[in-house]
Formats: sequence, C-alpha cells, structure tokens
Amino acid sequence: MEFCNRLELWYLGNKRDLPWRKNKEAYQVWLSEIILQQTRVAQGMSYYFKFLEAFPTVNDLANAPEEEVLKLWQGLGYYSRARNLHFSAKYIVSDLKGVFPKSYKELLALKGVGDYTASAVASICYNEEVAVVDGNVYRVLSRCFGISTAINSSKGIKQFKELAQELLPAKTPGNYNQALMDFGSLQCKPANPLCETCPLNDICIAYASNKITELPFKEKKIKIRNRYFNFVVLNSADGKTVLEQRIGKGIWENLFQFPLIETNSEIEANELIENSEYLSLTKGSNLSLKLYNPKVWVHKLSHQHLFVKFWVVNGDFQNEELICWKTVHKFAVPRIIHKFLEEFYSNHEKKEESLLES
Repeated sequence: MEFCNRLELWYLGNKRDLPWRKNKEAYQVWLSEIILQQTRVAQGMSYYFKFLEAFPTVNDLANAPEEEVLKLWQGLGYYSRARNLHFSAKYIVSDLKGVFPKSYKELLALKGVGDYTASAVASICYNEEVAVVDGNVYRVLSRCFGISTAINSSKGIKQFKELAQELLPAKTPGNYNQALMDFGSLQCKPANPLCETCPLNDICIAYASNKITELPFKEKKIKIRNRYFNFVVLNSADGKTVLEQRIGKGIWENLFQFPLIETNSEIEANELIENSEYLSLTKGSNLSLKLYNPKVWVHKLSHQHLFVKFWVVNGDFQNEELICWKTVHKFAVPRIIHKFLEEFYSNHEKKEESLLES
C-alpha cells in the first residue's frame, strides 16, 4: 500500500500532459496506445494528432482505404500495427455496430490488442481493475522489489503480472496504471535513473544492493538475420520511375518500393548487371547505372538487419509500369525508401537550382 500511495503522490506532481488523458475517450486512448506500442511519446505525438484529424471517430477510420491509413503511418515502422488498427476499426463498425468495446475481455478480441493495451484502455477509460505491464512497469517492479526473473520468460511474464495485479488499488486503477508507466518513463529510466530524488529509494531493493543496472533482466533469444537489398531506381529521361507493391506476409506488407533484387551477400555493379532480374527490368536504351549510396545503409528491424543499396538507372525505358516522379509521394512506402526519396529529391532540386544560377 505504501508503494502505491507514494507512486500516486508522485504522479500528482509529475504526470505528463498527454492529450488522450484529457477526456479518456476510449477510441482516442486505444489509438494512442497502438501508436505508442513500439514508439516513443515524442515521436508518436504528431502521428496521434494526424490520425485524429483524418479519422475523428472509429467510423471514419473504418471507412478509410488501407492505402490512406498506411500513408499516414509512414515513418513509424512496424506497419502491422496500422493494418491491425484499421482491421479492428472495421470489425467494431461491422460486427459491434460501431460501439467501442467496454471491457478488458472485449478489448482483447481486437486484432493487435494484447494484455497490455486491453488493460490500459479498460483501466483508464472504464476504471476496470486490470493491471498494465509494459517495459516501464517491468523496470520499476523488478528494481523496487529486486526481482531477477527474466521479463521475457513465461515465468517472468506471469510473475510480474500477478505482482502488478496484487498492487493495483481498487479505487483508482486507471490513475495508478498511468502513474506506474510515467514513473518508469520519467524517474526510473532505463539508463541514468533519478535514484537520488526517487520517492521509493528507501524501499528499492536494487538501489540498496547496487543492482540498478542489472535489472530488469532479459534473456537473449533473438537471432538476427542479415538480408541484402538492392533497390533498382529507374529514372527515365521524361521524368518517370517504377514502384511495385509488396504482397504476401512479411515486412512492409502492401507498402510500395522500387523494384527489389535481394541477394545472398553485398554485390557490386558488375554482378548486378549480370543478374537476370535486373536484365528483365532494365529494357531500354542509353542506360547508365550508378550506385546512389556508396556506403551501404543498414536498416535494423527486430529480427533482421537489412543492408540496402540504391542503384539509379538513367535511360529511355520500355516499361508499361512507369509512373511520374511527381506522383511518388502519394504512395505509402517503408521508412528506408522514404529516407532515400527525401535525399534524392533534395539533391535533384539543388542541381536544378545550380543550373538556373549558371
């Protein structure tokens, strides 16, 4: 009880001013939680406002085309979150007659909603007595109570959930859950936590035993896969290029990209021009090939590292799929493609300006 009282007292003077906390409207809280699942608040805030402006209600989100949802999501990564968000909105409108789920159990039925998100929405919006357990909560509880069980083990997940539920105050579950999350984010930070000014430092086992940097403990289970991506950027003399949509399951599902040639290792220009996929793609005349990024770009995902090269091919192409460069910005693309486009457009504009000045 002392732990909870101190935490809620700290929250009164330190809570973050977050827009979805003002009215505790379930759709808005759910939207914020999905955006923030694997994104920092500072980055996710602008996306929250963009989504709320484009889709003020769950009905608006449900009726939007997937391409529009993915385009707004561009830059956040983990696009399955956006697809699940859209799928769940359509489910709420079609199956639940537009009525947003009002309990932890009902919220779990939404695609992309797990224990944490369902607990957060249910406790914050409906005052249901369900404890949240996220990275912040794992950190605070493991340090304060000196728990060394791996947080990514079955035993650890169960142990921390039970402890969080046991500590949860019956009268203010929503406020307490938010207090615990804010405390982990602002006070009991992953690196350089503010232990000296912490209101729990006299009861924190990790602080007393000098184990702050050791907790929480996480088992290393992820095996990283290296992949080598060669994007072929066609650049026709009349200002056109080619984009293709990724289909099937896997990363970047339904997003657009430049034609991709994946290889087993990093390759050079002489190897690329002998590739059968490259030859079938670059039918035309007056062709010139240039590597845009001499230093390979490394794009790190949770289970794989992508080593990316962009090969720009200038020429007169015979390709029915050519589209105007001016329309490329309308397509939802992965973050690495967006980064390339920003640089490529910027360099192109600079060249045009220098030609005008000369």
